[in-house]
Amino acid sequence: MSSAHPTPAAPSAPRLSLAGVLRVGRPSDIWFKPALSVVAAIAPPNLTLLAVGRLDLAMYAMAGSLCALYAHNRPYAARAGALMWVVLGMLGGLAVALVTASLTGSAVVLVTVGALLAAAQKVLCDATRTGPPGNVVLTFVSSASLFAPQTLDQVPGHLALAAATGAWAWLVCMAPALLRPHGPERRATATALKAAAAYADTGGTGEGHAPARAAGYAAVHAAWQSLLATGAPSRTRHALERLVVRAEVALAAPAQADAGRLRGWARALRGTGPVPQAGLPPAAADELLGVQAARPLWARLGPLTPLAARTALGCALAGYASLALGIGRPYWALVAAASLYQANITLTWSRAVQRVVGNVVGVLVFAAVAPLAHLGQAALVLCCLAFSFGAELLISRNYWLGSVCVTPMALLITEFAGYRATGELMTERVADTGALVGFAAAVAVTNRRAGDRVEHALTAADRAREHAARLLGEPDPDPAALESARRGLAAALTDLRTAADAAAGEWWQRALPQERVVLTEQSGHRTLAATARRQGLLPDQDTATETEDARP
Repeated sequence: MSSAHPTPAAPSAPRLSLAGVLRVGRPSDIWFKPALSVVAAIAPPNLTLLAVGRLDLAMYAMAGSLCALYAHNRPYAARAGALMWVVLGMLGGLAVALVTASLTGSAVVLVTVGALLAAAQKVLCDATRTGPPGNVVLTFVSSASLFAPQTLDQVPGHLALAAATGAWAWLVCMAPALLRPHGPERRATATALKAAAAYADTGGTGEGHAPARAAGYAAVHAAWQSLLATGAPSRTRHALERLVVRAEVALAAPAQADAGRLRGWARALRGTGPVPQAGLPPAAADELLGVQAARPLWARLGPLTPLAARTALGCALAGYASLALGIGRPYWALVAAASLYQANITLTWSRAVQRVVGNVVGVLVFAAVAPLAHLGQAALVLCCLAFSFGAELLISRNYWLGSVCVTPMALLITEFAGYRATGELMTERVADTGALVGFAAAVAVTNRRAGDRVEHALTAADRAREHAARLLGEPDPDPAALESARRGLAAALTDLRTAADAAAGEWWQRALPQERVVLTEQSGHRTLAATARRQGLLPDQDTATETEDARP
């Protein structure tokens, strides 16, 4: 491999365009799972509180119930642990908020504590790859609780109620395992097959082949992570592993892949029918090792430091600005700011626009629904249930659509303890400064480490490619080592593309080695194809061709 690297392209600030920001996309394949789960988790506790005349405690019951929104894409063995940590994280943030609220009435102190909690929740959710809805729900719970009247003797009871509803949410999310125990990993495998088919449609050189290839490898990577999290090996898992290998083969040789067959396998994974059997050469069938283990948590926290600073500063400034304007609920501004921060400034800009639009439209929806909700407390609870379902139905199409339901739901939750004047609530919500101030903080706190992550990812991809090429040069390489090298290279290329995309949307950083990224990806994918061919997963070619393909 040549030691000369292409000259980095001149740095340029990304454009903050409005094009496509509000475009409505297709819903998530599993939107109905969190939608139904959150309704099932919220309804019994709230209706019970309604029956005993204590709807004023609904906020604490909702804290635990909202945990039902998490981990629906994880296999049940992994989901059990992930949900447990979500519930414990929610209880930890709630405990800090309630104790703080009981000890001080200083709004400035409360906002400061809320901002620090929001930063910690953001970093931990990103580092542990908690998945949607990420830190936003946890921040909503802790921030709202900071501004709820509280005494120390009430804290244990409120935490106990949240813990009980959190346990109920855990049961709701685990219940589908009784009917479809392998559902999540079947869906992950089907997604990988469909992504591979989309790349095969391009033939590897047609329009859109590069993003299709990146999406394909990301989907395959996610499928392997899902399969590795299923616990003990089983016949179903082995069958799914072979299908994921078939997706990998299609990505390595798209021109030779049968896209129709890949999609047929994906369709067959729906429901509870038998998993399609995808035969593999004997040499490859026994070497399904999966991707390498994820980096330890501490190693993933370091690169998130700029994001933590953005979140803490943005939430604090948004809350202070809300206080200065005399808005009665500064935690709205704090939550709005916390919900903005994405992988880079360009994505954060898009989220800010979506948040503002969804907030304004949602306030109008609240004005239309308020007369119905004010007919009685039962109507109030039913309206909240309807909006919680609608939020999950719409948010995967576009964030602003989900906000159209989240905004009136948040306004209605404030009325569990007593009705408020509709006009007053609408005015305070529209005056919410969180999105504006939060985005300003994102611009002020730049992510200088984005370029470093690209360099590290380039180095890792080069090393992985060189390791695979060395094995290809051996006359009789160990099959397990070759398979491990191929998976390691695929994971490194996926990480490289993620790091490059994140850095490309960031401001005020040194020039990125864009040409080197492209060349590394091209040579890496050639080596992947050569490795798959050496394993017997692709049509045979002579050794000279394999060696040539492995070169950058």
